[in-house]
Amino acid sequence: MTNAEADTPELAPPERRLHPWSWLFVLVQQLKQFLLPLIVLLVFGRGDRNELWGLIAVGVLALISVWQYFTYRYRIEADSLVVRSGLFERSLRQIPFARIHNVALHQTLLHRLFDVAEVRLESAGGRKPEAEMRVLRLSEATALEALVRRHARAASVAGAATPDADAELAHEVEQAHELLHLPVAEVIRLGMISNRGMLVVGAAFATISQLNPDLLGEPVEAFARALVRWLDLHQLGLIQYVLATAGFVLAAVLLLQLLSVALALLQYSGFRLTETGPRLTIARGLLTRVRTSASRRRIQAWTLREGLLHRLFRRRALLVDTAAAQAQSEQRAFRELAPVITPDRADALVRHLLEHAHWPLQGWQPLHPRAWWRLAIPGVAVGLAATAVLGFHFGTWGLLGLLWLPWSLLAAHRHAQRAGFAFEGELIAVREGWWSRHWRFAELDKLQTLRLRRGPLDRRLGMASLWLDTAGAGAFAPPLRIRFLPVAQAEALHARLAAEIAHRPLRW
Repeated sequence: MTNAEADTPELAPPERRLHPWSWLFVLVQQLKQFLLPLIVLLVFGRGDRNELWGLIAVGVLALISVWQYFTYRYRIEADSLVVRSGLFERSLRQIPFARIHNVALHQTLLHRLFDVAEVRLESAGGRKPEAEMRVLRLSEATALEALVRRHARAASVAGAATPDADAELAHEVEQAHELLHLPVAEVIRLGMISNRGMLVVGAAFATISQLNPDLLGEPVEAFARALVRWLDLHQLGLIQYVLATAGFVLAAVLLLQLLSVALALLQYSGFRLTETGPRLTIARGLLTRVRTSASRRRIQAWTLREGLLHRLFRRRALLVDTAAAQAQSEQRAFRELAPVITPDRADALVRHLLEHAHWPLQGWQPLHPRAWWRLAIPGVAVGLAATAVLGFHFGTWGLLGLLWLPWSLLAAHRHAQRAGFAFEGELIAVREGWWSRHWRFAELDKLQTLRLRRGPLDRRLGMASLWLDTAGAGAFAPPLRIRFLPVAQAEALHARLAAEIAHRPLRW
């Protein structure tokens, strides 16, 4: 090698831009965030040319979107991704591939028309993605996804990575093993179980009532007057009133169920859970396609959920918490491994993914014999307070609020009968609930801290609760806790778990 060759600096990889139309997608995303105030300004604004301010706001958002396109660059290096953004306030972010735990590809119908995708790279513990690239060509997005997967696998086996990302992705697709696929019939069941239509309708009514109460009140009042006139005209009897009311309620329920099924078809059509080596990938969506993947070892805790409608359809939901940034949208989160699944298949899937643990556990241990009293206290307190308020406003009729008390006592008693915990081998598990049930469990290697808690009532009743913390617990996940055990049993379990996790490395 000559001196000139030795002195020649190694050329850095070239910087890349986003897709030329990325500013359009950034604009669309920003318009979604400001859609509500813009509608208020354009539709409900009166006088002083308020509508011009809405057009000015849209123009400003468009300029910001174009600005972000021209000031955003990224560079793929040997072992990291370097992102540069900003003009006046510049930011240079270097993200090692080994630290990226979750890769999410997001495609709306507009993305698919332009053959592009939005890429989100998430790491452990963060509240925001390490990088959010809006948008890349679909070929570049899949190549980047394969590159991250390859580096993650190479880091896990301490081996070298192959250089061709596209060939690697093709190899992974060939080796992918399908763990779960939801046919259309299952997605329809999911819609009927989830009942998301009621939430959407409730949110719509709440929004309209806040923006313009007259917009909602006038149609309701007109409908009520027409209904009263119709009833006065036909002079229905008691049985006819009951049948008409039942028919109206049934029609409303059917409409809400149809809306729920439509929402489920849009969100979960084509749902597939696949396994490629140590990584799990979820793909779903009808108009908007989402594909998100994470390493299996990033799963910190598991939840099996079963509501009343789940039991009627003999189904459950399998959810997980991962050590990655929490996605802003539930649709993108790597959370629902199986949104609807039969109990036997759910247990089989857990056994497959937890290779060193046995599921379901045996030897469930009950709570304190008086735990149902402790569980009943919040419901009884709410019932007494509600009865006092109703009695103040309605007099004797307010005493009907006392009917809540027997239900609270029954629910607490059944909950305490069913609740318990199990600790076998590598797993610690908790089950709770009666009307709506869940099983929550985690591997011992994923536990970070233990807390033994006793409130004033607990001390008086001789009880204690044990709270178990893992990385990446979701905001919508039930806590991993063992409540209302006898003090001696809680302290012994705390000491045993502390001794177990003290000599175990934390895997997350």
